[in-house]
Amino acid sequence: MEQQNQSLAQAGSGADGSLGNAGAHGEGSSGEGPAGGASLSGVPDARPHESWLGGRLQILLAGILWSTSGFFAKAPWFDAWPEDIRGLMLAFWRSFFACLILVPLIRKPRFQWQLLPMVVCFAVMVWSFMSAMVHGPAANAIWLQYLSPAWVLIASVLLLREQVSRADVGMIACCMTGVLLILLMEMRYGVSLYPTAMGILSGLSFAGVVISMRSLRDADPAWLITLNHGATALLLLPWVWQCEQRVSAGGYLALGMFGIFQMSIPYVLFARGLKTTSSPEATVLTLVEPMLVPLWVYIAWHNHPSYDAPQWWTWAGAAFILSGLLGRYLFVLRRGLPFLRRNPHA
Repeated sequence: MEQQNQSLAQAGSGADGSLGNAGAHGEGSSGEGPAGGASLSGVPDARPHESWLGGRLQILLAGILWSTSGFFAKAPWFDAWPEDIRGLMLAFWRSFFACLILVPLIRKPRFQWQLLPMVVCFAVMVWSFMSAMVHGPAANAIWLQYLSPAWVLIASVLLLREQVSRADVGMIACCMTGVLLILLMEMRYGVSLYPTAMGILSGLSFAGVVISMRSLRDADPAWLITLNHGATALLLLPWVWQCEQRVSAGGYLALGMFGIFQMSIPYVLFARGLKTTSSPEATVLTLVEPMLVPLWVYIAWHNHPSYDAPQWWTWAGAAFILSGLLGRYLFVLRRGLPFLRRNPHA
């Protein structure tokens, strides 16, 4: 998320801006190779198994690369920028460099009115997420953004009148318990609520991206993700232009790596992996992202004076959110995979 969960995989966008199943390949694949695993000659082909494993490894690697967002956002290389606009600057440069890699992948650009709310929500999401990363613990930012499936579900019920299952209700209950715990404990101990508010806003705006992309299922996924990043850079350009502070040449090199290795390459891996991986399974695999974000930050920057360790209530709230997501999507995954059922022939 930043990027990925079931709502993102279904509607076309993964954690932190990735393209998911519907946006890339429809509602999901069976996980099998061409023609049910047989080659054109009728001889069983070994490639489907390799494709099955390779697709999941690509999605897992995408989640690992996405998890480096905190490593870059917390790096001291960007301390020359004032803290109040550092999140905005990071959002601009990451999107700028990501576009340079993603533009050549576009095949069928097409303008539709639904693109407007999508790009606005995406720009707000990237800005608020980076601001949450800069001003508070990275763990807070990523787990609060992972509330987006709950926001999507709530909006679907209230605005689109969609039905919900017991698994959906359980996910909402767990996710809301987690965020309320974080909010209440930070209010009790007088912790600044700004980064928490930014984290919640990133999840809400991410939900806006997902809902907007539901009407764009037939669009070229590379076009959508490139447009999102291009529009983000364009919308944030006026503030970046006014900033007089500059980082070092090494800092701009790091920003290039931020856009390429944390965003562009994971997008390509995730889109390719979804060809042989179902949405629920992709959701579970990419949960490696929020688990690793605080780990990379601790390993890299725990000796830096600006390091802000997550409080116990962050981990407790994250546990509720993780439980809600796993409970919802492992249930779907268990129904779809015969070897996970109690009675495979049921």
